[in-house]
Amino acid sequence: MRFLSLPPLGHLPSFSVGLSLGQLVTWGCVFYTFALLAHPIELSLGLTRAESSFAFSLALLGEGLLAFWVGRWIDAGHERWVMTGGSIVIGVGLLAHSQINSLTEFYLVWVWLGLGLSATLYTPAFAVVTRRFPNDFRRAIIIMTFLGGLASTVFIPLSSWLIDTWGWRHALVVLGLMQLSVCVPLHALLLRGARAAQPHGTAQAGVAPVSVRVFLKQSSFWLLSLFMILMMMVTSALPAHLVNLLRESGLPPVWVLAIPASIGVIQVIGRWLLFMFEKHLDVHAANRWIPVLIPLGLCVLVFGGNTTLPALGFVLLFGLGNGLITIVKGTAFAQYVSREHVGQLNGLLGVPIALARASAPWALGLLWSPDGGYAVGLRWVLLCSLLSVVVLWLAQARALRLHKAH
Repeated sequence: MRFLSLPPLGHLPSFSVGLSLGQLVTWGCVFYTFALLAHPIELSLGLTRAESSFAFSLALLGEGLLAFWVGRWIDAGHERWVMTGGSIVIGVGLLAHSQINSLTEFYLVWVWLGLGLSATLYTPAFAVVTRRFPNDFRRAIIIMTFLGGLASTVFIPLSSWLIDTWGWRHALVVLGLMQLSVCVPLHALLLRGARAAQPHGTAQAGVAPVSVRVFLKQSSFWLLSLFMILMMMVTSALPAHLVNLLRESGLPPVWVLAIPASIGVIQVIGRWLLFMFEKHLDVHAANRWIPVLIPLGLCVLVFGGNTTLPALGFVLLFGLGNGLITIVKGTAFAQYVSREHVGQLNGLLGVPIALARASAPWALGLLWSPDGGYAVGLRWVLLCSLLSVVVLWLAQARALRLHKAH
């Protein structure tokens, strides 16, 4: 089976690139900057690694718990106000973050930032392009992730320089003003003219609507759900700890920043290759082998030793896998369960994925020890990635077997 056909794009590229700029700034200012803020905030507030990691978990939890309502508002045609409002929330949150003086304030500001992330990151943006380009949404998503994939490459060195030069408080002020000055007007202008929502329950003439409950009886749905939860744990746990992990491995300081920053470039390269060659690829083979890159990269990191070469191998494999797995997760339910019910099916995973994303960085922080560092935690992350690949293969096999039977 080949990927979806590729009709003329019209104004799709310019819209997707514009939306991608907002992804670049938001991912960079919040998601990737946290790993750089953790150490100086620990020193400033007297926190442990587990306590600082929990703040990131709270943000991910807040993002996931509000995701269902954000999706409903976007489906109702309110995408402009959702993403513009989310950008305002994040900008205000970063400014407030610069003034915190206690653990409670630290946690509260990251819960607030998580609420803003729920309205601005890939999930709402994917919903927007799917509504605006229903026949070309897959290619629109790939284009939109190009700039977003460079967030770590741009903001890890930028935020590091801001923190080293002006301190973490002033760095957060700069990042907050950047969020307000770039993302707020971008979303307010770009997302004008959203089409009105269609009435709920609309079905084709003569065809009875199918309840989503039918698909909950299929093993492929539950296996895909487990795949997404496990892989989300892996990809959420590492970013918050990667800088400290590499620093503790004994690598030179320049590599400590260059290696995680390079992941963004590798992600974009992978997505560009998929964009160029997707019409020549078998969709099931691509979905089967792309996730394997994640555990391969972790194997190199865990068993390769504390030298630069294994770290570079990890960057290449994990970067490619992390960039492409976004496309696999975004299309798996449509391909193996139901394309017509994909929104509802993804919505059912909102809370489990939120809990998985929230707990993973915290758990990795708890598994860290002064003597062993991240050794135990990384092995658990590797095990989760291997299990996620296995259950995806099982889900794919069962879904294809069911399709042939019908």
